[in-house]
Amino acid sequence: MGKRAKRGKTETLTLPMAAKVAVVAIAVAALGCGLLSRPAVQPVRIPFAHQAVLPAPPAPASAPAPQVETQKTADTPGKLVRQVVDYISHEAPGTVVIDTGNTFLYLVLNGRQAMRYGIGVGREGFTWSGEQSVARKTEWPDWRPPADMLSRQPYLPRFMAGGPGNPLGARAMYLGETEYRIHGTNKPDTIGKRVSSGCIRLTNEDVADLYERVKIGTKVIVLPTMRPNPSAHRPLQSATDEAAIRLPNPASAPGRPST
Repeated sequence: MGKRAKRGKTETLTLPMAAKVAVVAIAVAALGCGLLSRPAVQPVRIPFAHQAVLPAPPAPASAPAPQVETQKTADTPGKLVRQVVDYISHEAPGTVVIDTGNTFLYLVLNGRQAMRYGIGVGREGFTWSGEQSVARKTEWPDWRPPADMLSRQPYLPRFMAGGPGNPLGARAMYLGETEYRIHGTNKPDTIGKRVSSGCIRLTNEDVADLYERVKIGTKVIVLPTMRPNPSAHRPLQSATDEAAIRLPNPASAPGRPST
């Protein structure tokens, strides 16, 4: 073959190969444009109502709380708790008998039983005995310290309205024409002790119970204290409770005992 014929055959073989390369290049370019123009895949959001709720991790096991033992005073192994007891008496049912020496108040139920209450009584030199009757009953009584108490404790308030902070407590039953009372207290830890100026005090729960049981005119018998010291006992006379609280005396030096 001549040179012209060989050149023509080479060109004929070269053209189809170039065309194939061009077609492949165009296809690759088209595929790349398609991938670039496709929108990004958005994450699928699960509505809140359909989201799975993961269980809370189990709480660590805690040690059981230690048992707290209730502190009892020497006079409170259950004796001062309100309760029905055997009590031989010739007094009529409903009579109140106050055993100052043993810090008990008895409400006679019948000839063989009584409701017994733990009480706080007059301190040394302020006890008394005798017979009176309930002349008046008051719920949440006001407190007006009498003149003799104010002379001993001039820093006391002249008046205190009835309420939870009042030293006379929730109820008061006034005895005859005296200023002695059977009343509640805002200091229940004084029950079973000799701390007052002659009044008889009960816890607010007990005095409310007694208040509902006694009537105006109920006989109240206060037994004499059986003590060798006669100065610890005095006849019935006008007095009042020293109050279940002692307010600080601003005029007294620190540590000075109140009188």
